[in-house]
Amino acid sequence: MLFLRYFLLLLLIVCAVTACVGKNLQTAVIKYMSFSLIMAVVWILLKSHDLAITEAAVGAGITSVLYFLTLKKIRAIDVRKKEDPEEPHESVPLQVAHFFTHNSKMRTFYKIFAVLFCLTFAAILLYMITYLPRFGGATNPGVNEVTERYIEQGMNEAGVVNIVTGLVLFYRAFDTFGESTVLFLAASLVLVLLRIDTKDKMHFVSADTDLAGTKNDLILQKISLILVPSLVYFGLYIILNGHISPGGGFSGGSVIGAGFILFEASFGQRRVQKLLNEKSITAIRVIALFTYGGCVSYWFLTGANGIKSAVPLGTPGDILSSGLILIINLVVGIVVACTMYTFYVMFRRGRI
Repeated sequence: MLFLRYFLLLLLIVCAVTACVGKNLQTAVIKYMSFSLIMAVVWILLKSHDLAITEAAVGAGITSVLYFLTLKKIRAIDVRKKEDPEEPHESVPLQVAHFFTHNSKMRTFYKIFAVLFCLTFAAILLYMITYLPRFGGATNPGVNEVTERYIEQGMNEAGVVNIVTGLVLFYRAFDTFGESTVLFLAASLVLVLLRIDTKDKMHFVSADTDLAGTKNDLILQKISLILVPSLVYFGLYIILNGHISPGGGFSGGSVIGAGFILFEASFGQRRVQKLLNEKSITAIRVIALFTYGGCVSYWFLTGANGIKSAVPLGTPGDILSSGLILIINLVVGIVVACTMYTFYVMFRRGRI
């Protein structure tokens, strides 16, 4: 087993280095997918199955699809520029980048500066590692009465078998809600910054037309009819069992989102809009976020004032247990699935 871990670590290094050094972008994306799949196996060996599921769904699946769509958009932009005699006006950051890349002297200076900066940053990180406490030491912050409380009393107080889920969604539910708010704001700002203006849409060729040929692929459609329901059911299983086994809302939502993306990539936009359109997805996300906020606020109110929660915890080990944690897992899974699918739709249809 130790040899397998070292071998996987070596493969990770090879995939990372070759993906960065290689000049073929499509090959680099495939190497990135390999890196994510190997990392999923590493998480399984480290007994972190929920992270393995998320790594496989998000890293090797959804993120790789977005990278491939980016390559398609880049090729479409290049073709359009060759056809149009008038090129669009470059922004200031692009002008600065072209100045450093096209000037031979500045390019050499840029490479030297980049190497020195990376080496300096790596040296700082390695130096800071020396101040970390020794792994497994008795004086580590992780070895204290708080950790013992989570392990010994977690099942009785939260009603969950999965200690990690109880820690994140019960003891640290308010912190998790704050982290979710930060992620929501970050995603909103990214959409604001990357959203394509209507004046600039004329320079882009829609990726939906570029992928139109896949909509009539009967083999892909038949396989999707088998895989998509399986992915949705498996994602629901991960969500519903997140408090009694490895998994949870984020892992299960990632798998369901991957199923939605596969369905649209196989059957096209019109087929999916019969079930999921912008209004329905927005309504579902708003309801889920308000439900999440209401559950966390109720727990914060009762916990801070020493009021006993009126929601029964149930029997630990059963699906209908752990009080509001099961509901929180459901709404988190819904938000994650809808958000990932929305990013894919906006990216593919040329909105970002």
